[in-house]
Amino acid sequence: QVQLVESGGGLVQAGGSLRLSCAASGSVLSIAAAGWYRQAPGKQRELVAGISSGGSTNYADSVKGRFTISRDNGRNTAYLQMDSLKPEDTAVYYCNARGLERSWRSFDSWGQGTQVTVSS
Repeated sequence: QVQLVESGGGLVQAGGSLRLSCAASGSVLSIAAAGWYRQAPGKQRELVAGISSGGSTNYADSVKGRFTISRDNGRNTAYLQMDSLKPEDTAVYYCNARGLERSWRSFDSWGQGTQVTVSS
């Protein structure tokens, strides 16, 4: 079992910053890729940022230049630094990670979601 625990969400004014963390625990052998998704009320869940084991990153056009995804391989933790936040960024943010358990079984796990609210 691999579990993801998210933290760092909250309420912030437009133009402010937040840093989200996603820590994987359990029988983790390696993480192939990690990503942050978000879902606003009445909207579909969308990929915000992703990072591969090789360090390649991918961002939604709406957050390019403002958000930065990173990872700490030793701690099995992914981060999302969010700067210059806009009210449109308000959503529940979910972390996803895919990889291998120590048994060499693959996993695809999701965090519980953390609310990010940006006021104008």
